[in-house]
Amino acid sequence: MAPMPGTITGLEVLLADPPAWAGKAKIGLLSHPPAVDRRFIPSAELLGRLLGPRLRALFGPQHGFWGDKQDNMIESADADHPLTGLRVYSLYGAVRRPTPEMLEGLEVILVDLQDVGTRVYTFIQTLKLVMEACARAGIKVVVLDRPNPLGRAVEGNLLEPDCRSFVGLFELPMRHGLTVGEAARLLIHRGLDCDLEVVPMRGYDPLAGWEGTGLPWVMPSPNMPALETAKVYPGQVLWEGTKLSEGRGTTRPFEIWGAPFIRPHRLAARMADYDLPGVVLRPIFFEPTFHKHAGETCGGLFVHVTDRQAFRPYRTSLALLQAVAGLWPEEFAFREPPYEYETLRRPMDLILGRRNLADQVIQGRDLDELESGWAVGLERFKEEAGQCRIY
Repeated sequence: MAPMPGTITGLEVLLADPPAWAGKAKIGLLSHPPAVDRRFIPSAELLGRLLGPRLRALFGPQHGFWGDKQDNMIESADADHPLTGLRVYSLYGAVRRPTPEMLEGLEVILVDLQDVGTRVYTFIQTLKLVMEACARAGIKVVVLDRPNPLGRAVEGNLLEPDCRSFVGLFELPMRHGLTVGEAARLLIHRGLDCDLEVVPMRGYDPLAGWEGTGLPWVMPSPNMPALETAKVYPGQVLWEGTKLSEGRGTTRPFEIWGAPFIRPHRLAARMADYDLPGVVLRPIFFEPTFHKHAGETCGGLFVHVTDRQAFRPYRTSLALLQAVAGLWPEEFAFREPPYEYETLRRPMDLILGRRNLADQVIQGRDLDELESGWAVGLERFKEEAGQCRIY
C-alpha cells in the first residue's frame, strides 16, 4: 500500500498488514458509519473483503449500525446487512451487552468506533460491556484505534460510583483525553481480565487536533454533524438534563441551545462577567423542528469556539447553567427521568457524574471553588491515564 498522508487509522494499519489470527479466526465486528477509511469505504465492507467467510457477525452501538437513530432512547433492532447478508446485532435497546447467543462461535471481536472524547458519549460504555462479555466467553477483543477529536484535553470532575449509568460506566472526567484503544487499556489497567489487542494508529499526534489527522469527518451520531459540535459537546451535553433545548431539531445541535423564556442579549451581558477563554457566545433566536420546544421561538446563545486549546467546554456550560438559573429561576427546570434506561435518578446528576453538583452551580457557588474540589481526583486520573497512553 502506498504511503498515506497524516494519520493512518487502526483499520488501515490492519488492512495493510493483517495479523496471523485474521487468516483463521471466526470474527465479529462492532462498528458504525464513521468507521471508514480515507476513501469513505466502511470497515464492514473492507474487512468483509479481507476476511471473507471468517467475518461472521456485526454489532452496532447507540444510534444503530447505520447511524440512523436520531435521539437518546430510540432503539435499533437486529437486522441483516444488505450487502454482506451478515446478522447485525443491536447493542442499544433492551440488550446492551452481547449475549452468549450473539457471541456463539466467535473467537475475535473487532471494535472500530469513532468516539468524541466525552465521558457521557455511550460508545465507550458499549466498549466496556463488550470487553466484559468477551472476557467471560474467552473471546479476544481487538480495538482498531481512531483519533480523539478533543486530543489530550482533560477537564471536569470524575464520575462518582453512585452516578454510574449508561452515560458513565467507569470513572472518567467529562473530557478524558483518551482514544478508544487507550480507554480499553485503562479498563485492563483497572483489572478487567480481557484478552485485549489494540491496533495503534500511525502518524497520530494527539496535540495536532483532528485537523492535523487528514482524516474525513463522518458523523458519529445524527446530532454530531461537525467537528465543531464535538468541541462544545463536553459542556453543552448538560442541557440534556434540563428542559432547555440542546439544539436538537436545528442544523447545529449543541452549538445552538436555549429556551422560549431566554432573552439572548440579557444572557450575553451576564456571561461577560465570567471571562470565559476561547469562546464567543453570540445571541440568537431559533426554532427547533422537533424535540424540545418544537415549533416555538427560542432565545439562546450560539457557542463559537475561537481557540480550541484555550476553550474549556465544561467550565463554559457550567457558567451558562448558573447564569440561566440565576436570571430565570422561575422558568428554569431540570429534566425528570427516564433517561438512558434510568427511571429514578435525576438525569442531570448522571450527566455530570456527581450528585448535587448541579444544585451547587445554580445556587451560585463559585466555579473556581467547585473545580478545586475535584482537582486532586483529576490529577490522579491524569497520572493513571498516562500509564495507558499509546501516543
